[in-house]
Amino acid sequence: MKEDNIDNLFKNLEGSFDLEAPAHGHEQRFLEKLNARKGIKTLPSKNKAWWKPLSIAASIAIVCATTFGIFNSQPSLEQQVAEISPEVSRTEFYFASLIEEQVNELKNESTPETKKIVEDTMVQLKKLENNYKKLEQDLINGGNSKLLLSAMITNFQTRIDLLHEVLNTIESIKNLKNYDNAETTI
Repeated sequence: MKEDNIDNLFKNLEGSFDLEAPAHGHEQRFLEKLNARKGIKTLPSKNKAWWKPLSIAASIAIVCATTFGIFNSQPSLEQQVAEISPEVSRTEFYFASLIEEQVNELKNESTPETKKIVEDTMVQLKKLENNYKKLEQDLINGGNSKLLLSAMITNFQTRIDLLHEVLNTIESIKNLKNYDNAETTI
C-alpha cells in the first residue's frame, strides 16, 4: 500500500520538479544559514574568482615564451656550417666515422705498456678537435671559405694519420714484446 502512495505522489508531482542548477555561491549561502541557526559564526567568504583570469594569463605567458624560444633559437654550429657548405657536412660525417672507428680500435689496443702513448694520442686528438671547432666558427663568421675548408679537411687527415701512426707503433710494441718473450722462453 505504501508503494501505491509513493507512486501516486510521483505521478501527481510529475513535470513540477526543479531541474535547474543552483545559482553561483548557493552552497556557501546555505552553509552560512545552517551555521547561523546552530549559532556558529563564520568569517565572510572572500571571492576567489581572481585565480581564473590569473591562470589564463599564466597559460598565455607560458605558450608565448615557449613559442618565442622555439622560433628564436639559434641553429647549431654544425647546422650553420651545413648551410654554408653542404659538402663539408658529408665530408665531416665520413671522416668522423672513420676517426671514431680508429679511436675505438686504439682504446681496445691499450695495455699497460701502451697506456701512456694512448693517453697522449687522446690529448692530441682533443687539441685537433678544438682547432676544428675554431675553423668552423671562422667559416661561419665569413672567413675565406676555400682556405678554411682546406684547413678543415687537413685537420681530419692529420687526425687520421696520427691514429694510423699510433696504431702502427702499438703493433710494433706488441711484436717486440712477443719477440722478447719468445727468446726468453727458449
